[in-house]
Amino acid sequence: MNESTRRHPATVTAAPEVHQPTPIVVRPAAPVPVQPHTVPSVASVVLPDGRIVTGYAVDPVQPEPVTAKPVVSRAAVNIALGGVGFLAVCGGLLLLTTFITALTALITQLITLAAVLFGGFIAVQALTAGSRGGGRTTVNIRKAVIKRNHVHS
Repeated sequence: MNESTRRHPATVTAAPEVHQPTPIVVRPAAPVPVQPHTVPSVASVVLPDGRIVTGYAVDPVQPEPVTAKPVVSRAAVNIALGGVGFLAVCGGLLLLTTFITALTALITQLITLAAVLFGGFIAVQALTAGSRGGGRTTVNIRKAVIKRNHVHS
């Protein structure tokens, strides 16, 4: 290293920091007409280090006005809507029970009809079996005398 490029630690001075403000350019899409009484005032503030900051004064934020309460509370509305829903469900349940009752009656009638048809079929088979030529069975019944738990025939 050269002597000219080498610096002695005691002779090194800190470089001053320079802050250059960057202007912000705002170009509105269309010019907005401003009424004379709405032009904000410009305020200047001197900082402790001597700098002066200039800008528009900011108005304090106004709280939202309190809205009037509705005449009917939300709880009452919710209870009323719940009642309407309950009535709708009860009507549906009534229709469901009516449908189940009608279905049960239909199934009962079908079972009864099947029993009558099956019984009629069996009766027809039994009665027509006797009219056929073959298959007759003769049963002889004798007079039995019962004396003291003993059968004499």
